[in-house]
Amino acid sequence: MKKCQWIFKKQTPQRFVITVSIVTLLVFSYQSYGQDGLAGINEANQQVRSYFDAGTDLMYAVGALLGLIGAVKVYQKWNAGDPDTGKVAAAWFGSCVFLVVVATVIQSFFGI
Repeated sequence: MKKCQWIFKKQTPQRFVITVSIVTLLVFSYQSYGQDGLAGINEANQQVRSYFDAGTDLMYAVGALLGLIGAVKVYQKWNAGDPDTGKVAAAWFGSCVFLVVVATVIQSFFGI
């Protein structure tokens, strides 16, 4: 019980003022760390929107690259006389169209 006797000592006016001052300073210091959540969300929104155009252009470039690779693959199969040339051509063409359509739909859906 001797260890906790300082807690139960009689509270003097000076101690009370010091205790209230310390608690008040702690409360105000923690409040200063708080930030406006709406401002953070708006800033993140602007950053994502600024990267979106570059991402869309990247998807178009990947679609064009896949189109070139697909054209070479289909040409090789066609020259070799493979019977599944039409299926391979449809698969490569479909993947290119998918990338372009997805980029365009996302861009129009989000209004960017």
